[in-house]
Amino acid sequence: MVLLSGLALLASSALFASPAHAYANPSPVNLGAAGNYAILASSGISTTGVTAVTGHLGISPAAATAITGFGLILEPSGTYSTSAQVVGKVYAANYTAPTPTNLTTAVNNEVTAYNDAAGRTPADSLNYLAGAVAGPVTLARGLYKWTTAVTVSGTVTLNGGPNDVFIFQVADTLNFAASANIVLSGGARACNVFWQSASQVTLSGGAQPKGVILSKTAIVAQSGAKLTPGRALAQTSVTMIANTVTAPLC
Repeated sequence: MVLLSGLALLASSALFASPAHAYANPSPVNLGAAGNYAILASSGISTTGVTAVTGHLGISPAAATAITGFGLILEPSGTYSTSAQVVGKVYAANYTAPTPTNLTTAVNNEVTAYNDAAGRTPADSLNYLAGAVAGPVTLARGLYKWTTAVTVSGTVTLNGGPNDVFIFQVADTLNFAASANIVLSGGARACNVFWQSASQVTLSGGAQPKGVILSKTAIVAQSGAKLTPGRALAQTSVTMIANTVTAPLC
């Protein structure tokens, strides 16, 4: 009985990462054309207050009127707009060709990427810390799966090399608390970090996540949250209040 209990404990422990443990390296999630955008959404992109975005914005099938708070200035070509709050270009489905076709491809690729991240198996870690991922904690590369909602708080260090991939599958809401700070160490890169959520992703005020967020519904960033570097790719809307979003240079 003691031996069996010990084996069961070891089997259970194998599902939880530790700073010294490295799982097999997953292949990265291919974003396709969605990887051209810092923010990509289908129904709306809005900001209240001064938001700073480095990278392109895109919305489809909604029109440019669904992008609010950015003070868009349509360029003479009609293919894109500019904004004082965006270091990059802003694209919408009702702009001049080839923008509509490019956006359709990007949104389709976004859905494909989401499905890829959500469908990866087998999980290296199942329901780590019961969904309450409170730092300080260090995680190695691998596939982390939760069947519950997840709240990330405190400092969470993702330790790995430049080619190491981190995939976080969340079957419910994903919340980055105000204290959440994702730290990349050992050369790990934000373009290889993927947060997939089957529901809303919330960046509480002051939160500092990093990586690619793939949300089935909305991404809501509260005042002061920063996604640097990272991408906000939502299948519905992205809502911001004086935030900073910087696309990874990978």
